[in-house]
Amino acid sequence: MNKKWAVKRITVNLALNEASKLEKYCDQTGRPATDVIRELIRALPVTRSEVQ
Repeated sequence: MNKKWAVKRITVNLALNEASKLEKYCDQTGRPATDVIRELIRALPVTRSEVQ
């Protein structure tokens, strides 16, 4: 993606086991946590009327 993004920074508090699982997944796939989380958010089911 080469387009410029409007960015909103968020902070996510994770339990130690959640953070560990994310880190292990990122290590195994070689992907940064930001990309993994962004992909998971994009996959969330949202109905058309809920999108603003």
